[in-house]
Amino acid sequence: MGKQVWKPGTVIYPVPAVMVSCGTMEEKNIVTVAWTGTVNTNPPMTYISLRPERHSYDIIRKNGTFVINLVTKRLARACDFCGVKSGRDVDKYQELGLLAEPGPATGCPIIAESPVNIECRVKEILPLGSHHMFLAEVVSVSVSDEYMDESGKFHFNRSQPICYSHGGYFTLGDQVGSFGYSVRKKAADGPKKARWRNTRPEKKKKKGKGKS
Repeated sequence: MGKQVWKPGTVIYPVPAVMVSCGTMEEKNIVTVAWTGTVNTNPPMTYISLRPERHSYDIIRKNGTFVINLVTKRLARACDFCGVKSGRDVDKYQELGLLAEPGPATGCPIIAESPVNIECRVKEILPLGSHHMFLAEVVSVSVSDEYMDESGKFHFNRSQPICYSHGGYFTLGDQVGSFGYSVRKKAADGPKKARWRNTRPEKKKKKGKGKS
C-alpha cells in the first residue's frame, strides 16, 4: 500500500455542517460554516472561522454574539443555500421559510427548525490569514423536545444529522461502537472479535510417542 504526498491543506474530513445565525430579530442573517468545533469544556467554548469578506463577519463582530444551529437531513438544502447566497442580496429566513426566534440568553435569532441551537458570546477574534476565528463561550443551549424520551434523554441521532465531506453532504451511517467499548471486558456493541494479538493460527503439535 503506497502513499501520495500532497501540499499542506485542511483535509480533516468529515466535518460538521452548521448554520450560524447572527444579528438581531430586525436585521438577521444565516451563514453556513464548516470550520467549527469544541475547544473547551469548562467553561464551554467553541469557535467558528469566517472570511472577513463574508456578510456575517461584520454582523457578528458588531453584535458579539452568534448561534450555531445544528443541521439535519431536512435542513440540508437550506444549509447549502445559506452557504452560496449572500445576506446582502436576500433575506434567507424569508426565502427558505425558516422561523426565527430570539435566543433566551442573547436575543440573537435562532433557527427554530434546528434540533439544537447553541448561543455563543464572542470572547476573542483571532486573525489567522484567509479566515478569522471567533472564539466564543457557550451561554445557552436549546434543544427540541421532539427528540426527548420519557426519561428526559435527548436522542440527537434520531434527527438525522448531516456532515460535510469533500464537497458533499452526508447523513450518518451505522454505529460501529460507543465511547470506551474498546476496553470494556464484555463488549456490548456488536459481535465479539478476536483480539488482534491472538489472530495467528495455532501450530499443530507433531505426533510422537509420549504419555497419554
